[in-house]
Amino acid sequence: MGNIFGKEKPLKEVMRENKRMITRAIRELDRERAQLEREEKRLTIDIKKMAKEQQMGAVKIMAKDLVRTRQYITKFIEMRSHLQGCALKLQTVKSHQAMADAMSSTAKAMMKMNKAIDVPAINKMMVEFERENMKSEMMQEMMGDAIDDVMDQEGNADEEDKIVSQVLDEIGVSFGEEVPDAPSLGTGLKQSSNTEKERIPEAAGGGNDTALNDLEARLNNLKQ
Repeated sequence: MGNIFGKEKPLKEVMRENKRMITRAIRELDRERAQLEREEKRLTIDIKKMAKEQQMGAVKIMAKDLVRTRQYITKFIEMRSHLQGCALKLQTVKSHQAMADAMSSTAKAMMKMNKAIDVPAINKMMVEFERENMKSEMMQEMMGDAIDDVMDQEGNADEEDKIVSQVLDEIGVSFGEEVPDAPSLGTGLKQSSNTEKERIPEAAGGGNDTALNDLEARLNNLKQ
């Protein structure tokens, strides 16, 4: 649809004009229907008045007008419904057009972004990153081994043995002197308490204590 200069109007402008025309037509139909409804009320009152006056000829004529008026009111309501449906369809087309424009602009933006991205450069960057990451991990491992070698000097083993022996001696003395009696709760607990009392003097006197031997074995394992 062109204008006086021969140029086509944009689709948005055409849709706006059509919507404006439909709205104007609906408004005119509503105006005409309201006028017919007023005429219907007037005819109803006149028919009642003529019927009271026994003027049956006039009553029949006005009854025909009343029927015709009601038929036109029904037609106007139907026409308004059709116009309202056209307006809804036009609004749907407008929504579809807006969605198509949005998709088109999105596709153009995605094309520009894909063209701006250099895939070979990204692959090269990922390869370099992986290589440098491996170098960094190897350097960290080498530095950790070097620090362990420096910290693990000769003579540390002898010093560790002395500390372990000293700890064992201290535990043996305190184990024989400071272990409290277990509370007796029932027959079985009393027997275990008596057994512990028999083991304490043995530990103090230098006897073989299984608990002390177990503890020494655990410390030896830690030392290894």
